[in-house]
Amino acid sequence: MSAEKRRSSFFDVIASNRRKTFFMIFLFLVLVAVVIWAFVLTTDWGPIAVPLAVGIAIAMTWVSYFASDKIVLAISQAKPVNKDEFPYLVNITEAIALGAGVPVPRLYMIEDTAPNAFATGRNPQNAVVCVTRGLVQKLDREELEGVIAHEMSHVRNYDMLLATVAVTMVGIIALLSDWMLRFSWRSGRRRSRGSGGGGDSLGAILLLVGIVVAILAPLIAQLMRLALSRRREFQADASAAQLTRYPQGLADALRKIAADPEPLEVANKATAHLYIWNPLKDQEGRMDRLFNTHPPVEERIKALEGMM
Repeated sequence: MSAEKRRSSFFDVIASNRRKTFFMIFLFLVLVAVVIWAFVLTTDWGPIAVPLAVGIAIAMTWVSYFASDKIVLAISQAKPVNKDEFPYLVNITEAIALGAGVPVPRLYMIEDTAPNAFATGRNPQNAVVCVTRGLVQKLDREELEGVIAHEMSHVRNYDMLLATVAVTMVGIIALLSDWMLRFSWRSGRRRSRGSGGGGDSLGAILLLVGIVVAILAPLIAQLMRLALSRRREFQADASAAQLTRYPQGLADALRKIAADPEPLEVANKATAHLYIWNPLKDQEGRMDRLFNTHPPVEERIKALEGMM
């Protein structure tokens, strides 16, 4: 593929991913609005519960957002990279940061032979890129550049902020749905008794609507959050290819990381979504794909090689 066509491919993929991301955020807002509407209709607690649920969800995610880098690094047992031991890793990171137009992130390393990496931090000024020792040992320079560029793209694209917004919306939906199941029955009975015969039918319908929304909304919200996460992985892959101008480097890196049999000992369900490839499980099953934070590695490699 010519340089001009490749450049067009980079921007086409990035633009497509952005449109799909905006559409998912819009659907999130619609779902939140539906849950609030159902809650107000089926309970008497709307004026109190809705702002309370919003406040609780924002407060919980706000604390997590500002402390996320410290929490994740502690859980992962990561240590600052020794520049004298890995000068080329530092040089690659500085060069990619310069090309991305962001400050050089702090570099950390996990003492584990399984190849993997992640980025965290609330903004480019407070970003962290963490790699395993296995990643540095098992990847060549071009592959390592692709991985660092992928993680730098997460930083530049404010994916941590976007994930925080999604988690906040999921939290609001989960809280309101739980409260709706608890309170709607009593509120529905009071409305039915106060409305007479016609009110019985209306109260029953509203109660049924509230129960259906309360049961389905949290599951739908969680699936939407996971789909958004998968979309951001595609976005970071495309942005990395744009930064390095060599999509094959990241494609080869993903192929090596996914094929490596060694488990990442420090990974857990709380941090797995951050890594460039999910370190906990295979992603081949249909149901696994639906509930994963990462797209299947074959799809990511195919998309990258389509940019060449």
